[in-house]
Formats: sequence, structure tokens, C-alpha cells
Amino acid sequence: MPWLVRLGRNVEVMALEKLEQLRTLFAEMERALIAYSGGIDSTLVAKVAFDVLGDRALAVTAVSPSLLPEDLEEACIQAEAIGIAHELVNTHELENPNYAANPVNRCYFCKSELHDTLKPLALERNYPYVVDGVNADDLSDYRPGIQAAKERGARSPLAEVGITKLEVREIAKHLGLSCWDKPAQPCLSSRFPYGEEITLAKLQRVGRAEAYLRKLGLKNLRVRSEGETARIELPPDQIQDFVLTTDLPALVDRFQALGFVYVTLDLEGFRSGKLNQVLQLSIKP
Repeated sequence: MPWLVRLGRNVEVMALEKLEQLRTLFAEMERALIAYSGGIDSTLVAKVAFDVLGDRALAVTAVSPSLLPEDLEEACIQAEAIGIAHELVNTHELENPNYAANPVNRCYFCKSELHDTLKPLALERNYPYVVDGVNADDLSDYRPGIQAAKERGARSPLAEVGITKLEVREIAKHLGLSCWDKPAQPCLSSRFPYGEEITLAKLQRVGRAEAYLRKLGLKNLRVRSEGETARIELPPDQIQDFVLTTDLPALVDRFQALGFVYVTLDLEGFRSGKLNQVLQLSIKP
């Protein structure tokens, strides 16, 4: 299908044009502190910032119970591969009752804690800008954390130049980033339905459950935690093979050892932001 080839080529050309705009943006900043989670978006921002600014760019990763230890380790490895200076700071969003209660705007309180931590650090180190990895597609989703970042003066270079998620991957692949096809990995708090209290124990339980599934060779997945129930989400085309080839009794034993009572499989399959569907239902006439 030649039109598919042309479409792919057009996407690549547009993405590389936006890469040049991104480089120009960082050159104008002169110095920048990057809110670096280790996901593909913030990794791309860190890479381009370092390529343009060198030692005038600093990547900072927030360490909290909502970040998997494996993801933190990977973020450190990626930062080292890029060459950018990288520091860790502790954040304490779980101590905020507004966050722990898990309201629909939970992410607002998470990003408030993050940027209330990063902004003073940036001022102390003489970085005029704190930037994050928000991309253009994120602006059309329900992301209350974006507002919290804006209120604190953070900038989103990817969104500013109109780089979409697809283009993020195109550019990352072009730049040789090994994580260009890394699945999205939002914080562990996103595994709980709104209104269910988030605790350290619950975060650790979900994190260990997902780590177990990844050791089985699965990558794009979620373990949704609803009360005492673990609901596993996998891409629809992997569900049948998972059921046929996985030692399900061993899996159930492992999840129950972690503290879950019930273990289920979501037959609809994995869909990013699935728990936000309750928000859409609530606003229907």
C-alpha cells in the first residue's frame, strides 16, 4: 500500500521539522531543569536539552512510593546513557490527604508537590526554566496535573512545538534512544479507581504484582486495584495466549501472597486511561 508508505514518510518529515523547533526552543532557554520521570516523553526532552545545552541542563527525578523501583533504575540508566547530569529528590505527595483520598483531580496535588519541590531547586541552582514531558496529545486528555505545573511556571516544550505521542517515538528512534518504543507507564496511583484511598501498602502491592507479570515477559499491562481485587489488563491480542500459556494457579498464589483476595482478567483488554471512563459517564445527559 504505497499511501501507507507516504503517510509514514510524512509523519517522519514533520517530526524532524519539529525536532529542529525543539532545539531552537532550548537554545533560547539557555539553561533548563527537566522534570525527568524516565518515561519516553521526558527522556526525549532530556536528550534534546542535553544535546543543545550540555552541562546547562539538569534532569531531576522525583522519588516516591508511586514510582516503581525498576522504573527509577531504568531512568538512571537512561540519563547516564544520554550524558545529562541527573539528580534524585524525594517528594511526599502521599502525606497530603487531598492526594491520598484519590479524588478525580488527584494528579493536581501530585504535580503540585513535584513542582513545589523543583521550582525552589531551580531557583537555587540558577535555572530559569523547569520543563516537563507533556506532549501535544496530553492537552486533549483529562490531565489536572498540567494545570498545577502551569500555575508554578513550568513549561512543556513538546506541547509548545506541537509534538504528538507518535512524533515523540519517531524523534526518539531517530535520535537512537533505546526506549523509543517503551510502553507508557504512569504512576502507580493511576491503578486505583477515584475515591479509593491510596496507601503505601496498596502502592507496593500493585507495583510488585506488575513486576511479577513483567518477569513473565509481558510489557504493556496494568494491574488495576479495586478493593481486594486485582484486575489484569493486557492488549486484546495477547489475552488468549496469556490464558493458554500462563501458570494461572501460580499467578493467583503470587497475587494472593501480595494481599489480593481476588484475581481477574479484563476481557476488554488494556486501554490507557480506562479509569477515566467514569468521568465521561458522569457528564453524560
